[in-house]
Amino acid sequence: MRCWKCLLLLAMMGALAPWSRAQTAEPDPPDLPEANPARPTVANPATLTPVGYFQFESGLLGTGNSPELSSSFSFNEVIKLTVASRLELVASSTPFQHSRADGKSSNSVSDVTAGAQFLLWHGEGSKPTLAVAYYHRAYDGGAPDLDIGGSKNSVVLLASADVKGFHYDANAIFNEQVNGVLRRGQFGQTISISHPLVGKFSLGGELWHFTQPFVKGNAVGNLWNVAYAARKNLVFDAGFDVGLTGTSTPWEVFAGFTYVLPHRLW
Repeated sequence: MRCWKCLLLLAMMGALAPWSRAQTAEPDPPDLPEANPARPTVANPATLTPVGYFQFESGLLGTGNSPELSSSFSFNEVIKLTVASRLELVASSTPFQHSRADGKSSNSVSDVTAGAQFLLWHGEGSKPTLAVAYYHRAYDGGAPDLDIGGSKNSVVLLASADVKGFHYDANAIFNEQVNGVLRRGQFGQTISISHPLVGKFSLGGELWHFTQPFVKGNAVGNLWNVAYAARKNLVFDAGFDVGLTGTSTPWEVFAGFTYVLPHRLW
């Protein structure tokens, strides 16, 4: 319980900081760190965040008619800190989730996950950057899961590159899912592609797939989002996801931001 309360406190600090910063019209200082958003897509970038800076990825998610619930609304937070040029530490949580299932409403805390991402190869341009990540669920809040479900352990292979003005992030995901005494392997693939629009706006689209070992199905979705880079270290986003199979969540809507604290720790 102390773990998620600490994460919630850090999330609130990260959520409040950018608003005062965004109100000023001053140009970005040359030494301002640049945000490396992983949200709102399922795919994560292979590239790491700036070394020595905290990055907060905060957002709201609303869903309807997932396999375990009829609707839900949640706040999600991911905190990242790159401690070396090839090593990034990651903590993620859902400090609050309001859900409705079987005609009953409940408020709960979802999982707290900790892990790390290691850079294998730093690419440039069309040559992809490659990385591997491992995540472990440190706390299970017991909140209902969406169509993908929750995982006890996860290993992710990541690739990112820029090709002819388009940026892509591709992940291969290997999860261990637990249901009582049963343990099953889950496999996922996702690719996200984005392209700059007018000014500081960009448009992204994603196609993702996960096996559902306990219901012997497949969750597949198509995600679209718009991002706005208010500053180098502050990026807002919003979008929606549509499920494409009978066991997928039919729709999800989300909005949030990625913010890098401007002060380096060391």
